[in-house]
Amino acid sequence: MSDTSTRPPTAPSTRAAAWSTGFAMFAGTVLIVVGICQALAGIAALFRDEVYVATPNYIYSFDVTAWGWVHLILGAAIALTGLGVIQGQTWARVVGIMLASLSIIANFLFIPHYPIWSLVIIALDIAVIWAL
Repeated sequence: MSDTSTRPPTAPSTRAAAWSTGFAMFAGTVLIVVGICQALAGIAALFRDEVYVATPNYIYSFDVTAWGWVHLILGAAIALTGLGVIQGQTWARVVGIMLASLSIIANFLFIPHYPIWSLVIIALDIAVIWAL
């Protein structure tokens, strides 16, 4: 006699899809948070550029106002891409990886102005790339 009241074991492909969806939700959420934080850092650099440390003799030195625009535009694009990832858009995964890579580069170049912040954002971007 077979017991028909129990469900069959979950297929491996179903488990893999669940993990994939979970990682995509994680990546989308982190993209939104990182994007908003970068946009806020950009706004701070635009309106109060004295907040950041000016490092003399830095090879990648740009005006802090220029960094503000970079972080504001990049942050807005990252947050919008995060919404696309959460909605399950395939294009958003590809764009998310590209924008997270650009964010890593931008924050690496921004390290002298705000080191701890930049390193945290770099770590979150690496987690996003891994999850996507």
